[in-house]
Amino acid sequence: MKDISKETIERTIAALQKNQMQACYCATKEEAKAKVAELLHKGDTVTHGGSVTLAQCGIPDLLKSGDYTYLDRSQEGLTREQVEEIYRKAFFSDVYLTSSNAITESGMLFNVDGNANRVAAMIYGPKSVIVIAGVNKIVADIQEAFYRLRTIAAPQNTQRLHCETYCAKTGRCVSLQKEGSQLGEGCFSEQRICCSYAVCSFQRQKNRIKVILVGEELGY
Repeated sequence: MKDISKETIERTIAALQKNQMQACYCATKEEAKAKVAELLHKGDTVTHGGSVTLAQCGIPDLLKSGDYTYLDRSQEGLTREQVEEIYRKAFFSDVYLTSSNAITESGMLFNVDGNANRVAAMIYGPKSVIVIAGVNKIVADIQEAFYRLRTIAAPQNTQRLHCETYCAKTGRCVSLQKEGSQLGEGCFSEQRICCSYAVCSFQRQKNRIKVILVGEELGY
């Protein structure tokens, strides 16, 4: 956190805006929640991907306020088929909320998924995508984003989800054992969570993606 300077944050926001993404800074997660409320409209159909960051910011509670049609994938009693139906309905939502595995200083969003529903919705479908990320997610470039995935994001998320993967047990991706490992290399566990990779750079649809950088350490 102490390595993320004000200049780095400002440079990242400017780069995101140059890539036609709406971007802003909020000092705290409470401010970020208030900003999300500003971006939503009463009656919007909203949903989100799995995210520690969103939970830390209180976003699910905001969506349960009754002002929105909330497609809640985490509600009790849902079958796997019902959860997957919500995944598909997300493509027709007004707003999709998520975090990002990493954000480069050149204004690119780097994300990896197991089911691919989250990265798919970020790329196409929902009318608006709101990305909330702590400044701890800022990295210099895609190479650093890939390294962050293999040493922080994937290990900590597989541990949170109780996945039987190499990184959950060791804290590092198995691909790091190989010098010069390439994007996409990893274990062959049925519970692997880094299966589909997506990089969002310049956007044709201006401001469809909205990025809120938060001046706290959030998520993995």
